[in-house]
Amino acid sequence: MSALLEINDLSCSFGQATKEVKAVRNASFEINKGESVALVGESGSGKSVTALSVLQLLPYPHAWHPSGSIKYQGEELINADHKRLREIRGDRIAMIFQEPLNSLNPLHSIYKQISEVLYLHKSMSHKAALARVTELLELVGLGSAIKRLDALPHEFSGGQQQRVMIAMSLANDPDLLIADEPTTALDVTIQAQVLKLLDDLRRELDMALLLITHDLGIVRVTSDRVCVMNEGEIVEQGITESVFEKPQHDYTKHLLNTQPRGEPDSASPDAKNIMTCDDLKVWFPIKRGILKRTVDHVKAVDGITLNVKQGHTLGVVGESGSGKSTLARALLRLERSDGAIEFAGQHIHTMNTRDMRPLRADMQIVFQDPFGSLSPRLSVAQIVEEGLKVHGIGGDYTTRRKLIAETLIEVGLEPEMMDRYPHEFSGGQRQRICIARALVLKPDFIVLDEPTSALDVSVQAQIIDLLRELQKSHNITYLFISHDLKVVRAMSHEIVVMRHGKIVEQGPAAQIIDNPREPYTKALMAAAFELKADDSGMVSD
Repeated sequence: MSALLEINDLSCSFGQATKEVKAVRNASFEINKGESVALVGESGSGKSVTALSVLQLLPYPHAWHPSGSIKYQGEELINADHKRLREIRGDRIAMIFQEPLNSLNPLHSIYKQISEVLYLHKSMSHKAALARVTELLELVGLGSAIKRLDALPHEFSGGQQQRVMIAMSLANDPDLLIADEPTTALDVTIQAQVLKLLDDLRRELDMALLLITHDLGIVRVTSDRVCVMNEGEIVEQGITESVFEKPQHDYTKHLLNTQPRGEPDSASPDAKNIMTCDDLKVWFPIKRGILKRTVDHVKAVDGITLNVKQGHTLGVVGESGSGKSTLARALLRLERSDGAIEFAGQHIHTMNTRDMRPLRADMQIVFQDPFGSLSPRLSVAQIVEEGLKVHGIGGDYTTRRKLIAETLIEVGLEPEMMDRYPHEFSGGQRQRICIARALVLKPDFIVLDEPTSALDVSVQAQIIDLLRELQKSHNITYLFISHDLKVVRAMSHEIVVMRHGKIVEQGPAAQIIDNPREPYTKALMAAAFELKADDSGMVSD
């Protein structure tokens, strides 16, 4: 019996002649019906390009295949008829993309986007489609969104957006689901739920799963077989347990031995507060009826009081939708809020836009979605340079270029990359560009909103080491938001645990991680450090 998907000698290049970039080199593997196969490797190794090639979603003719074959149930997909590809996409083969906000239509409600594939491939009635959408949202842990079917993607958190994407991909019970970093934006408890959901559906529907990830912990508990990619080549493949227990290739050994370690350098407990807030609230109105009257509020941040000390890192953890990112934006005056906010001794909650502008260089943010926060029309140099020009830092053009080059090196990029554009980089590389944009201004306070979520484990370790070194050298203060508690432990002096817009527990990092008091915090820690959590500890929206 032939495999469901057969990839043989696949190569993929971008550009021609001297400008040719060989993204995938002679890759071969197969996926059988009902099987789970993981494709792992560092950022830029060719994982996503391989996945996009299956559905022929690469930007042709700029992207092309020098060699290879991709067969689905024996049918060749390379150069297949566009009509046939449309019949397969979203129906027999579905895909969950890495960056949900960039993949969802910002002008269409979540109901319209999930139901669209049902109308196109199943010709469902509105009543049947509504019932199926409701069922799908329940399946992916978004039961609360059933009351918000008319809401737009930006009204949901990053993790919630990812779950909407998962619901869309599962709508037609595909034979093969390609999941490109499906849990990148999810907190640990929801991550465990989603992985269990995908595994249960795979078994129930006899659906095959191609899982693309840099998280080796996920691979070990979800995949039957694993393929390891490095610089476009599959350097090792085999039964997952065998590869983990007895890796043969040096690169595989490198991946297995690399993860964020250590803890932040000690910081003075007597340091002054650089950022504080008192009874901070961010409430979003829920409007109904023809006149759009406010009938209730989404209390994203609900009466939070906290202090962030100079030179310290405050880790903010909690499930998707708990208010972490909204809190950070409110502290930076990027979100309307009620309550007192003080930065560097100044009451900024009363300042207007003009008064705030001089402080912007000292308070920066690295956003969760790297592609969505980078202008596709600007080169890397222009993106990083923008803040320098706005604040009059760096002198002339030549001096600014030198400063940009130094910053790119700090975040692990080559200076020669500065004249390329965001779409020419992998997800992890784009995240490093975002970090460089914030670091180039040498700010006193940086909000890091999931700064390592798109990075493979070895680059995560490098970025964590870099951030700790910068903090030590320049006495920078971080507000570090992450769902990866192992990374939070390596970065944070203090930790705040949020749920439903409120602080559940806060204190020194060691105490919160090793000796949590609240049941909710215990569930988070169990999911993160024991690789599983009891069903009673799972919390969904």
